[in-house]
Amino acid sequence: MAQPPLSFEPTMVCEDLTARQLYARVKANPNRAKFGIGTKLAIVNIDFQQAYTRPDLFPNTSYVTDPRQIEHTNRISALARAAGMPVIWTRVAYKPDAGDAGVWGTRTNTPDSLQNIKYDSERHQFDPRCEIDHSVDLTYTKRMPSAFFETQLASYLVWHRVDTLVITGGSTSGCVRATAVDSLSHGYRTIVPEECVADKHESYHFANLTDLLLKYADVVGVAEIDAWFAGRAR
Repeated sequence: MAQPPLSFEPTMVCEDLTARQLYARVKANPNRAKFGIGTKLAIVNIDFQQAYTRPDLFPNTSYVTDPRQIEHTNRISALARAAGMPVIWTRVAYKPDAGDAGVWGTRTNTPDSLQNIKYDSERHQFDPRCEIDHSVDLTYTKRMPSAFFETQLASYLVWHRVDTLVITGGSTSGCVRATAVDSLSHGYRTIVPEECVADKHESYHFANLTDLLLKYADVVGVAEIDAWFAGRAR
């Protein structure tokens, strides 16, 4: 006898809450499980380049969420470096004809378009506030959102026997999220310090922090990273 077709009403929750309010509620859950930090971490600082960090120069593409973002990132990077743990800085740029931007570079073609960030341009330069130690830190230019995609990052982390990634930078909804998903997919404990990431709109920022917190990463206050290093030093 034929069974009747299955049919269900929508189960998606609909609430009149902002993305910031939803994030605060998820974050406040005392039963929220954590991945935690393992035994050796790496700091992955994503796209602290002038195209995204300098609203005085590039107001259409840059974003500032926490004014102390770079200060916090410099501090935890210095702590990692002092502990002999890897610090990585990425940025994005393309060759003169933008032929390496792929389909990502086809939707618009304005001076502010992604594919018009050229190698060695002002937009490509790291923000001068970033404290990068070029003698030990890994720096490289990527083409796509994830810091893992077609880069040396995966092999670098294996060589350094890292088990945890602390991801900073921007944007929260773009390259940070893409890198966090790839980090988890590669088997790393993944940590996102809230004060160290930024986006253009609070809706994108907090919606993606919520999704990261629920699925892919521990979203924590940067003080937790400071405390972890302080605990190792005892």
